[in-house]
Amino acid sequence: MTEQNSDGRIRGAGRRRKPPAKGRRAVTVAAWSAAALVVLGGSGLGYVYFRLNGNLQSVDINAQLGKDRPENVDNGSMDILVLGSDSRSGANGAYGRDEGGARSDTAMVVHVYEGHKKASVVSIPRDTLIERPQCTDTKGGKVPAAHRAMFNTAYEVGGPACAVKTVESMSGIRMDHYIEVDFTGFTKLIDQLGGVRVTTTQAIKDPKSHLDLAPGTHTLDGEQSLGLVRTRKSVGDGSDLGRIQLQQAFMKAFIDQVKSVGVFSDPKTLLDLADTATKAITPDSELDSVNELMGFAKGLSGIGAGDLHMITLPVEYDPLDPNRVIPLEAQGRQVWKALKADRPIPASATRDTATGQADGLVK
Repeated sequence: MTEQNSDGRIRGAGRRRKPPAKGRRAVTVAAWSAAALVVLGGSGLGYVYFRLNGNLQSVDINAQLGKDRPENVDNGSMDILVLGSDSRSGANGAYGRDEGGARSDTAMVVHVYEGHKKASVVSIPRDTLIERPQCTDTKGGKVPAAHRAMFNTAYEVGGPACAVKTVESMSGIRMDHYIEVDFTGFTKLIDQLGGVRVTTTQAIKDPKSHLDLAPGTHTLDGEQSLGLVRTRKSVGDGSDLGRIQLQQAFMKAFIDQVKSVGVFSDPKTLLDLADTATKAITPDSELDSVNELMGFAKGLSGIGAGDLHMITLPVEYDPLDPNRVIPLEAQGRQVWKALKADRPIPASATRDTATGQADGLVK
């Protein structure tokens, strides 16, 4: 279904419901998912808790990482690592899954500022070459540190805890929570919401991600939405940086739509969405119950698309391999220092950095 708006901008349409996350793609998927649970609880439908709790699978990040972590700064802010992965379902292979083991193709650090009215999102390109710290894998085995390792190998070789440890090593910021969003669950969630409306300024055609969009406004179903946030070779310079720009644009469209649609007034629709969402996410062990997700969601429910500042980690193309990027240390320090101090990210941190050249392709 396509529809062109007169002003050329995206409007929220269809039905939507809860979130974050991650967004592999979005912080919002998991967070808005939790928001629906808040409404469920408020409506007195407590009998669904047992059913929804049974859907949740969690990972105990704290137990795996122990005490070798950055200081837990209690300044009213909150930092969440949101990953999009293909780890929970073989059906994900239909969407062009990478060769090899399960990976985290989308990674976002979400910093919620004190007062929980605004947030900054830092996308970390999967192709970023980093110093990966020694990790403990999901079976308790040791994963050696690695020089010039791709960022997404942390999840591949060591699972969620290794991904968290790598981000904490890069940023110096302790992650308060971890949320993983499964690709297949993501598509089901979008379909139940009636799709998400986006406007493309150019044609996007990518057989690998099952995407074929003409310029104009489109209501994307689940498969098309996943194709959009996974497409890479057909946008910008074909790098992961261009794909990140599509992910960020989609995420804002997703949030706008959820905010504008009255799904919360229909208990059955809400229950169906909550059921799908709790199957689609893997949270840390501090968010592994409906009650905990409800409390988490209450802290995010006031944040809309206009309250998000979204950037990509400052990087440049690797001079030794143009298919990889390396962090710009000075500018990266500006980003992490600002978030650690609960301040806005300065514009200078992202000036003259590699971008992927897909900005404005989706609005």
